[in-house]
Amino acid sequence: MSISELMHAPDLRAILDELETAWNEEQKKRHEFWADVDENQKAEFIMGEIIYHSPVYGRHWMASSNLSRHLLPYVYNNDLGKIAYEKVMVRLTRNDYEPDICFWTKERAKDFQQKQSAFPPPDFIIEILSDSTKERDYGIKMTDYALHEVKEYWIIDTDNHTVEQYLLKNKTFELAQKLKDGMIDSEVITGFKIAVKEIFE
Repeated sequence: MSISELMHAPDLRAILDELETAWNEEQKKRHEFWADVDENQKAEFIMGEIIYHSPVYGRHWMASSNLSRHLLPYVYNNDLGKIAYEKVMVRLTRNDYEPDICFWTKERAKDFQQKQSAFPPPDFIIEILSDSTKERDYGIKMTDYALHEVKEYWIIDTDNHTVEQYLLKNKTFELAQKLKDGMIDSEVITGFKIAVKEIFE
């Protein structure tokens, strides 16, 4: 139901009450998730459900390691901001995610604390596909990241050795390029580039 249809519904008040009840129940479950979440296990809270992740395959952590090995020194040597990978919780309006790799600019990361456990939307996110996460990486996560103004989003496919680069436009991601070879340049991390093949070595 669209906003226009909702505003013309004769039972608008009942609908709003039902939505408010559902929201409060979901937020209670979310609070319980935060109270019980184990820092040793990767878990996310998505659309009212707790999603636990199985250990990743070697191809996944190798791609993650290769990207981090290039990103970390580049970002820190150039004092550009903060890089996080694997178990760092990003808290959005409704959902909580643990992206594979994310980056915040220096300005946005300046107030991060050592005991902070939840972080605001990054400027740049990388997700590495797996059979269990593919639908969400292309679905709710892509939509949610864009709505929260993540400016750049890479999807890494370790089966096909491809990188898809999405850039934000009007709160929607548009595919800028899909590469299997050559160099990929980040739009958000100024000057950072990497050979696609190096990601999958």
